Amino acid sequence: MNSPAAGSGDRPRGGCLRAYPALPVWVVEDHQDVLPFIYRAIGSKHLPASNISFVHLDSHPDLLIPVNMPADTVFDKEALFSELSIENWIMPAVYAGHISQVVWLHPPWAQQISEGKHHFLVGKDLSTTTIRVTGTDHYFLSDGLYVPADQLENQKPLNLHVILINPTEASNSQEENGEVASAKRLKLNTDDTASTASASSSVAPGDLDHSTPSLKKKELQNASAPNKAETLSECSASSSFSECPIREVVKDVCQVLQKGDAYVLDIDLDFFSVKNPFKEMYTQTEYELLQELYNFKKPHRNATEEGLLDCVENRVHQLEDLEAAFADLCDSDDEETLQKWASYPGMKPLVQLVHSLKTRMESPDYEMVHQAGLTCDYVELPHHVSTEEEIEGLIQSIKVLLKDMPKPTLVTVARLTLEEHV
Repeated sequence: MNSPAAGSGDRPRGGCLRAYPALPVWVVEDHQDVLPFIYRAIGSKHLPASNISFVHLDSHPDLLIPVNMPADTVFDKEALFSELSIENWIMPAVYAGHISQVVWLHPPWAQQISEGKHHFLVGKDLSTTTIRVTGTDHYFLSDGLYVPADQLENQKPLNLHVILINPTEASNSQEENGEVASAKRLKLNTDDTASTASASSSVAPGDLDHSTPSLKKKELQNASAPNKAETLSECSASSSFSECPIREVVKDVCQVLQKGDAYVLDIDLDFFSVKNPFKEMYTQTEYELLQELYNFKKPHRNATEEGLLDCVENRVHQLEDLEAAFADLCDSDDEETLQKWASYPGMKPLVQLVHSLKTRMESPDYEMVHQAGLTCDYVELPHHVSTEEEIEGLIQSIKVLLKDMPKPTLVTVARLTLEEHV
């Protein structure tokens, strides 16, 4: 039997997706810049147009939405890409119908969204024509993104899974040398000969060498649901017991991947170490004043739909007033303008904040101050400069995770080196 011609793995097989001859790894600086590569893979039929799973390792969820962007912008790629920032580039792809499952794998210091499973709708708000969600986590409420389902058209369901990744203690176990069998590996389809190589850099995303973009449902099920005895024997065979929770993560992730037709592995290097840049731009007192100004009043735990709508309406008005105040200060930050805005409910700290800024800066950047304030709602931006040991522990956890996951269709990496996260 003749061997396949070079590049034959790149041809569509009947109605199937095309397969890359080598695993592409796209490396960017700003995280939103990975989206064009994902769209290119959809256009070339390496990724399906819908039901994509997205595994996202990051200290930030990146699941906000461009607040004033018309929903239909998602159907004009170039217009869409120009609207996106590092915190809001995933949800438009959900609304466009491409991504149906998101797994946010986060380090211990990132707590923006509550742990567990979140099932909600993403759609077009009938009243504003912008993208909104039915998700009721504080992450969405504090940005004024919640609306009830009956206010949304073109609804797309999203399964969001928020899963904690703890560092794994380094060990000299046989597991690290590949001598102990791990949880049932996902095997290569016999017709997939794609090798694991980087398309754009020498970054190696772990041992991603044992599955295919077309995920075999039964193999995923077997890998994600080993029996208890098998799990116990594996954990006892390794000298690093802290790997066991990672095994549980593998099972959880594989169960999610069963629901999709292909998946993208996305890694932001700030997963390993992260700074809150605003903490270095402003003094502790200024930062506390921002927190007071932008404080988000949470709804009651069992709030009704009416209570949630009231919460969002109050929050939107609060943010609109703050945006208008700082826009006004950009034009003139004299005492008259300052006192006018300070008379608004909840705006009294503005006086002390502006006075403090003006003593340190000749001309404060009030637009940047507002952007900093938007991150001071119910929880601070993550700020954790990791030790070498912590970074090594997280790398070890990711190695264990990737060894037992199927191979993605492509890998995207955001470096953000200009922000000196790592």
